Amino acid sequence: MKLKIRYENEMQILELDSAATEQLWVSLSLEGEGLSQEEREQRIQDAFDEQYNRPEYNIWHRETRHIDPTPKRKRMDGRRGYIQADPDDAAFDIMDYLLTTTDAEKHEHNFEYQEVCEWVRRVLIKKPEWAEAFIAVRLDGVSVREYAARIGADENNITQKLKRAAQKLKENYKDRQI
Repeated sequence: MKLKIRYENEMQILELDSAATEQLWVSLSLEGEGLSQEEREQRIQDAFDEQYNRPEYNIWHRETRHIDPTPKRKRMDGRRGYIQADPDDAAFDIMDYLLTTTDAEKHEHNFEYQEVCEWVRRVLIKKPEWAEAFIAVRLDGVSVREYAARIGADENNITQKLKRAAQKLKENYKDRQI
């Protein structure tokens, strides 16, 4: 029997002897008695095509045909939408240019955040619930509703605490140390 097998993008043909054909008939769980040899081979090929020779490549190719495997470099002559680089500057690297943040900037931002949180807690030392509400809602961006649900309080209560904390912080802003 000649069995057609799809390998990568092409069909290849394997020659099978009668024992291998019978074993393939059993492994594909095919049924049918009284069939001629040609009908058995055709049913084996159809079942093999259905299970293994699926055209995944064609589906993949159809979905990705517009993706360019070798993208062109963007113009860097300063036109609208393009990055301008000095043609004589061999040290210019587009990936360095596109890198927006560094670890040092992230660390500095985190340090500034910690300083602001510390200042808020220091000013509102007598009212720690005001400080925590202000930090969560104003600095971390948690909604008033979420914060109220998290601590089990009324939303109006949290809103009033935020107003009082903002007023107290505004009074002490001019006295802060830089």
